[in-house]
Amino acid sequence: MFMLNDQADFRTPLEAGDAEILSAEAANEVERFLRHREGHNVTPLVSLPALARKIGVGSIVIKDEGHRLGLGSFKALGGSYAVIRLVLEEASKEFGREVDVSELQNDDVKAVAAKMTFACATDGNHGRSVAMGAQFVGAKCSIFVHSGVSAQRVAAIARYGADMIRVNGNYDDSVHEAARVAEKKGWITVSDTSWPGYERIPRFVMQGYTALLSEALRQMPEPPTHVFVQAGVGGIAATVAGHFSILLGDARPYFVVVDPSRAACLFETARAGHPVKVEHGEATVMAMLECYEPSLVAWRILSRTADAFMAVEDSEAIAAMKLLANPRGSDPAMVAGESGGVGLAALLNLAADKALRDKIGLGPQSRIFLINTEGATDPNLYEELIGATPSEVLSRNMERVAG
Repeated sequence: MFMLNDQADFRTPLEAGDAEILSAEAANEVERFLRHREGHNVTPLVSLPALARKIGVGSIVIKDEGHRLGLGSFKALGGSYAVIRLVLEEASKEFGREVDVSELQNDDVKAVAAKMTFACATDGNHGRSVAMGAQFVGAKCSIFVHSGVSAQRVAAIARYGADMIRVNGNYDDSVHEAARVAEKKGWITVSDTSWPGYERIPRFVMQGYTALLSEALRQMPEPPTHVFVQAGVGGIAATVAGHFSILLGDARPYFVVVDPSRAACLFETARAGHPVKVEHGEATVMAMLECYEPSLVAWRILSRTADAFMAVEDSEAIAAMKLLANPRGSDPAMVAGESGGVGLAALLNLAADKALRDKIGLGPQSRIFLINTEGATDPNLYEELIGATPSEVLSRNMERVAG
């Protein structure tokens, strides 16, 4: 499943509000906020030269977000950032002056946060980020999880002090229920998807993701020529495509949005030319991407900036996980969750098809950028799929490198 972008607004400028939150200045502000977060470190950019040679491209680099803020996912950057922004805004209103992030741990600011309750729906990673942010600022938090979220992922969120609420149905059902209850109780919904009348906070979430791109551009000797990024509701894909388009202009990379075939809401939206909700069928192993309706903000950005849309099968995503855990030649191993290696799965899919390679200009000079969006956020499932625990994968890699 591969399709070129043929939207009428393709390659037109972003709307002003979208451009503002994905600008270089906005990314700098996110990094300034991160310097006040305990445990913040720049995540590694990993090169896979042996794999690049095998598939006939110049280079492959993967930003490994499995190390982000102890959360194990890029989502640590988004929900927490939005929570912090919202607390600072509320404190600024109450005090009649602008309150800076450097004041976040002051008693008077924490007293403001203590009166606030944040809520969201999650497949796992976004909810942990919101819960982590709420705990950091001293606010209350309620997280809505659907019936398909594993007990391990629920426990990982609850560790941050969140009130966990189970919802029958799928991710989209939990999104609607979280918004309904939050409105009724006067809570603040911090969603990573957007809908009519609700865009400002999801934009904050997307702005938070820009930090990983600022880091990656500093880590790369040259900007990439091709980017493959996985999409659930589209937030991370739109952030990458929009931010690179703003920063690099006509020199921006060729951008491919990747869906799970069993939850291909962005692929089908691109096919239809407008946001669509796809039917819920058999669950996908790519749990963090199992979304059936796109974010309106994300689609608005991707319709302008994505070059192509595609979908990958569960078997291809698992194969990419296994390849990262047991790499070729001297390439380092990487622990990637079920949704983490999806960009690599898409690259391998296209690289094996000469017609598609030619269509997107993939060749010996191509510099590929991918994101491992999550580590083993469900360690039991990871071991079941890979046949080894995350620690065993990393231990084998250390022995291989030493040998």
